[in-house]
Amino acid sequence: MKLIIGNKAYSSWSLRGWLACKLSGLAFEEVVVPLYDNEWDKRREGDEFAPSSGKVPILWDGDAVVWDSLAIVDYLADKVGRDVFWPSDDAPRAMARSMAAEMHSSFAALRRKHSMNIRQVFPAKRPDDDVLAELARIMELWAQARARFGGEGDFLFGAFGAADIMFAPVVTRIVTYQLPIARFAAGYMDAVLHHRFMQDWIAGAQEEEWVIEQYEQPAR
Repeated sequence: MKLIIGNKAYSSWSLRGWLACKLSGLAFEEVVVPLYDNEWDKRREGDEFAPSSGKVPILWDGDAVVWDSLAIVDYLADKVGRDVFWPSDDAPRAMARSMAAEMHSSFAALRRKHSMNIRQVFPAKRPDDDVLAELARIMELWAQARARFGGEGDFLFGAFGAADIMFAPVVTRIVTYQLPIARFAAGYMDAVLHHRFMQDWIAGAQEEEWVIEQYEQPAR
């Protein structure tokens, strides 16, 4: 398999696809392409990017191609077993799938106003009301998952899984912009940030030489 991703410092969807590949345990080639450099438009026209219209991440597995992070999770779960990614029991699995889907389709204000930048920690500033509302919803989801199904594990449903993958870039955004969180969330965030896969990704981001100026500014 070959996974094409964008800059590790900035590309939140790439992080999700990469974490999914790592969690699957399957061998894959990692190809990092710098977003928005001088070759970006030309590169997006290549055959490898055609199925996704130039978007990353995109996973090639022989002739099979998957270009959406949540679809990559589902594709890999089909290959290695859904219990690798999702809780085995119906109730927690239903909630985990719903949370992953909500993360996939929602929280536009947080994404737009607080872009991922793993290498930065900006001065704390009160977020806009729409961002605060979305953070409150995220805290509610995390609290419900932890209370109902977290058990003795460190993650939303005990073991690290697809729901944690989908929220991992949110964790980095909270750190980067020092966004307000509920007290209980600090422990969960610490567990995500110190997971061995996340540590590998963060180390890779720190080693990158590419800088995209539009993502190097604090939230306005």
